[in-house]
Amino acid sequence: MWLVQEDVYGLGSPDKNMVSPRPPVPDEVVVRQRAPRESWKVGNVRHGKKVYAIAISGSTHHVYTCGHGYIKVWDESALHACNKAPQAQLDFQDHQSRVLACKLLPDEQSLITGGLSRNLTLWDLAPTPRVRAQLACTGPMCYSLALSSNAQICLACFKGFVEIWDLQNQILIRKHEVPEYGSRCVDIAGNKFWTGGEDASLYSWDLRSYQRVQEHHFRHEILSITHDPSEEWVLVGLRNSDIIILHTHRREKLKIFFNKYIHHHNLKFSSCGSYFVTTLDESIHCLAAPSLQRLFQAEESTDILCCDVSSDNQYLVTGSKNSATVYQLLY
Repeated sequence: MWLVQEDVYGLGSPDKNMVSPRPPVPDEVVVRQRAPRESWKVGNVRHGKKVYAIAISGSTHHVYTCGHGYIKVWDESALHACNKAPQAQLDFQDHQSRVLACKLLPDEQSLITGGLSRNLTLWDLAPTPRVRAQLACTGPMCYSLALSSNAQICLACFKGFVEIWDLQNQILIRKHEVPEYGSRCVDIAGNKFWTGGEDASLYSWDLRSYQRVQEHHFRHEILSITHDPSEEWVLVGLRNSDIIILHTHRREKLKIFFNKYIHHHNLKFSSCGSYFVTTLDESIHCLAAPSLQRLFQAEESTDILCCDVSSDNQYLVTGSKNSATVYQLLY
């Protein structure tokens, strides 16, 4: 629980310490898994092209690097090396297809991908990766994907609308119109879903009535949206590197700022809820929740396009120009 209302806290520039005070932690706070104190770069996998989307399994520690024309699958032994070949390469029938978003289902036995393609693709990952289904889209480019906690609902974000899919039955439930320039990112938390984009406005929608519930206006473009495991808080990453933290149904808001104009902003909350990761171009920052204490920072040589944290909280992976970098989290 963040339990902060309309307060603003700053991290300053990436080389400065966090400014106090921090949000109060209630005495009755639930005991969480401890947060990592440091990261250790253990390996690099060579995808060969830009890695636009990435996922890592917590059960097998397999990494899926996604981009233009194919997906590469890496086993755990490749994570601790630099030049090991992938376990598998999944080529698309249309070589012009490009994956821009991917999500592992909670059982980590399936993966769904979307991007520059007329289909969302649902993959079975075990024992051998293969296509389970192609879900025909009504738009040419999917920018973002979101899954409900039980993986029954998948949201796919296109310019001007969101497709709402019943994954279990592979049925398109609804094509939901949203503001044309507010449809770059999507996330789902409980019975609401959230959209945002170039118009710098965050919209929340009721999944049952499909009515707009809330609207928040910011000064900068929204580049990413995610939520914490409790589904009580939504994190919004902005073009100016600010992170806005909003309660999903109370009027409580927190703002973190880094004072840096950026091209790429990714957010990923840990499955245990005790920390989250934000990448700002070539920088990685890991912050504790709910204290917002900075845990560690790392730098890469090129812009980070995507990131993921394994569900067992052992690894952080980032995708960039033509490879993915693997970090082991140290406790």
